[in-house]
Amino acid sequence: MGRLVWLFLPLWLFGSVLHLAIGATPSRINPLLATDSASGEIAGWIFNGLFKYDKDGKIVPDLAASYHFVDERHLEVELRRGVTWHDGAPFSADDVLFTYQLIRSPKIFTPYADEFRYVEEVEKLGPYKVRITYKKPYFKALQTWMVGIVPKHILENEDDIMTSSFNRHPIGTGPYKLEHFEVSQDIILTANESYFIHPPNIERIHYHFLPDPATRFLMLKSHKLDVGSLSPLQLERQIDQEFRRFYAIYEQPSRGYTYLGFNLKDPKFQDKRVREAINLAIDRQELIDLLFLSHARICTGPFMPGTFAYNPNVPPPRVDLHRARSLLAQAGYGPQRPLEFEIATNSNNSIRLYAAQIIQYQLARIGVRVRIRAMEWQAFLNTVVMPRRFETVLLGWGLGLTPDAYSIWHSDGMRKGGFNFVGYSNPEVDRLIEEAETTIDQKRLAQLYQQIFALIVADLPYIFLYIPNSITAVNRSIHPVEPALVGIMHNVIDWIKP
Repeated sequence: MGRLVWLFLPLWLFGSVLHLAIGATPSRINPLLATDSASGEIAGWIFNGLFKYDKDGKIVPDLAASYHFVDERHLEVELRRGVTWHDGAPFSADDVLFTYQLIRSPKIFTPYADEFRYVEEVEKLGPYKVRITYKKPYFKALQTWMVGIVPKHILENEDDIMTSSFNRHPIGTGPYKLEHFEVSQDIILTANESYFIHPPNIERIHYHFLPDPATRFLMLKSHKLDVGSLSPLQLERQIDQEFRRFYAIYEQPSRGYTYLGFNLKDPKFQDKRVREAINLAIDRQELIDLLFLSHARICTGPFMPGTFAYNPNVPPPRVDLHRARSLLAQAGYGPQRPLEFEIATNSNNSIRLYAAQIIQYQLARIGVRVRIRAMEWQAFLNTVVMPRRFETVLLGWGLGLTPDAYSIWHSDGMRKGGFNFVGYSNPEVDRLIEEAETTIDQKRLAQLYQQIFALIVADLPYIFLYIPNSITAVNRSIHPVEPALVGIMHNVIDWIKP
């Protein structure tokens, strides 16, 4: 009898498991609707786009087998043959066409629709071939198709994609399948044995639901996680030699920044003098010294250093409390009528919460009274950020390797579901963004983006704060781990965990 029980135990019990942590419950595990980082991370294992970045940041085919530009406006893509969805159904050009039609349809609200605004038509040329026609030359013609493709055979009859059960029980073509997902619980992914590159060597990924950063660190220290992020304080003062023997530590600049965003529909923040006073009172270097112990840099604007869009001629603002008080006085604020506002942020990010407290202290030096509201991520996203019910938000953006100003900085992004939730609008910025999008010449593109950079900084829709370093600990028994421009985990399907 015992022998029969052994034979029928699930195979994954005997396979290797990669233990990771997740700090928030994904809202929708659908690549077309995944606007929060938790949803995006899980969806990334489950879905593929037509293209992706390789480890060096070069665009390469993913679900595409090959491609060529017929001319500047027409792209033809041959699709991989033999790819199947997780339920065994074949992937084909029908899924690509359906995904495009869904993104552009009124059935869903997605900021990713902006990526497709220059696509004029998608035609099926055969079961494994599509032709994409652009309205005009587009500098992100290939990057557009990095969005995850979704299955037509499952979603074509859905009445409401936004509330579909698919968003919690997704079916993709990716290296891992979703096995278990419940709100505020661990998430289990299992290897896709039919994955078109090759089945992942690690059979299961176990995401431990750990919203408290301190608990995540304790799990890491007790070797219950294979990969985990470290804060600078943890790196400098809270790990020992035993930790370093078990984990290899990788540090590199992150591709993202933290900012304080103003609700520009709020009358008090429509006065630029108020925004400038706050900007002059916030000491970014003090934030970095206190929060990151030198493992960060000051953020001077909306695009990352090292990219073509970065403007090196825009310096960080100098702290000037005297001028900050003068500007507030000009705007009608002072001891008898102090400026008061709320900073809203998410409670599961301790660094961000500490940053809010430091900013609260710094602004008190010029007589500004700040309240802090910290909420669980999903509640924060759904009841504060996207409905735009805030005075200011303390948040961060993770940016791709090819900067795209449109979704965040163009006035079109103010529509429902868009990423321009602070309500920023500058006609000149809109014009430059639109010109940049049809600019193939890289030198001219850089000039346009650097102009956009300078104008946004001058308008102060955000207070740009800091760019943290990414510090990652990885179980030394796992190999081959290859740090790269795109991060540590680009080749997880090749990882072997003894």
